[in-house]
Amino acid sequence: MSSITPISPKGFVRVGAHSHIKGLGLDKNLKAKLVADGMVGQTEAREAAGIIVRMIKAGKMAGRAILLAGPPGTGKTAIAIAIARELGRDVPFITLSGSEIYSSELKKTEVLMQAVRKAIGVRLHETRKVYEGELTQFDIRTTRHAYNPYQQVPESARITLTTKSESRSFNVGSSIVVAMLNQGIRIGDVIQIDAETGKVIRVGRSEEVAEKYEIAGYDEKPVPRPSGPVEKEKEFVYVVTLHDLDQMQAQARGGFFSLLFGGGEAREIDPEIRRRVDEYVKQRVEDGTAEIIPGVFFLDDVSMLDIEAFSFLSTVLESELAPIVIFATNRGITTVRGTDLQAPHGMPLDLLDRLLIINTRLYTEEEIMEILKIRAREENVNITEEALNYLTKIGVETSLRYAVQLLSPAAEKAKSDNRDTVTKDDIEVVRKLFSDVKRSVEYVKQYEEYMLR
Repeated sequence: MSSITPISPKGFVRVGAHSHIKGLGLDKNLKAKLVADGMVGQTEAREAAGIIVRMIKAGKMAGRAILLAGPPGTGKTAIAIAIARELGRDVPFITLSGSEIYSSELKKTEVLMQAVRKAIGVRLHETRKVYEGELTQFDIRTTRHAYNPYQQVPESARITLTTKSESRSFNVGSSIVVAMLNQGIRIGDVIQIDAETGKVIRVGRSEEVAEKYEIAGYDEKPVPRPSGPVEKEKEFVYVVTLHDLDQMQAQARGGFFSLLFGGGEAREIDPEIRRRVDEYVKQRVEDGTAEIIPGVFFLDDVSMLDIEAFSFLSTVLESELAPIVIFATNRGITTVRGTDLQAPHGMPLDLLDRLLIINTRLYTEEEIMEILKIRAREENVNITEEALNYLTKIGVETSLRYAVQLLSPAAEKAKSDNRDTVTKDDIEVVRKLFSDVKRSVEYVKQYEEYMLR
């Protein structure tokens, strides 16, 4: 007996260090729950971040900056990611480590400037006249190729577009026909044709055709037949960043050489180009066809920056178009790079004075256990209560990060013994195989004379 078996496509799955973070875990009164949205503990820091999110949404944070300061492994990056989750998909969120500004062919200030402009979004509104409908007729007329008389090429076509209200026929030229053929457009597809440029967009397969005659592919959901007239004005909304506009303008100025050999990503952008882009965006905003979306620029390991970079960032914060900048550091009193001065977090005092500082604290034993439960669920690791208690004890004695790192190796050890649940014995085995920082330091001291300096 023949049968039809649906195929479920497998998407790419990557379990990251913070893939479980869904938000800040606050109620409507900005009070933090102990465990919510993947966040555990750090209630004061999360409530402070919640106030920041409301200020950002109200447009009251432009040009300001926040500093997340606390010991390693206390959730600074998690809070920054949670802020991004709360802001929504359209708000740009750019991350950069302080050491990255020294790892590029570009100047330090250029790396920072590009990151800053990537963190400022622009929502562009375009109203265009289009022909939209379900393709119900597609008759192609061909002619002989100019250089090969044995080959037929499209010359024109007669198409009919149908909506729920009307049906209209058009004669279209060869460029539109070729665009439709290249996209695999056929009768029953819902399409849009730009009346000015002739650009063709395939929206999808019509529901009516798919329901009557076809079994739709597993990777495509049918779309409804459009309503209203075939010829209509539609608003298109695009979200780009200032850096995207900078690059478009720079490529347009590249000339014949750039067209031949390409511009490449690692090159500096002329300040004149940026000035023109800023003027263009301001004009669009004044015309009511664009909105600026201040995003978030998360700069981790900020103590790695030098005095030149700090001076540049101070200027950026005062500029008219500036994102919300979030710094993070785990350093105490240390030297400001490029000077002989000691300062808190290795940052100049005049910059520190401008920041809203959020401190994070060490996790309690109860909070460490909750985090380990969340990570075990995220990594699909089944673990006994005894093993969880033992792993929590390890996290208290060493560090939370070390305890989290032991989860996956312990799961692999359990699999090698044909078990799907991690036990205390598995944790003990992998703990002996993988050293924590304290044991590694003891090892270095023991064999110091045999190691290179």
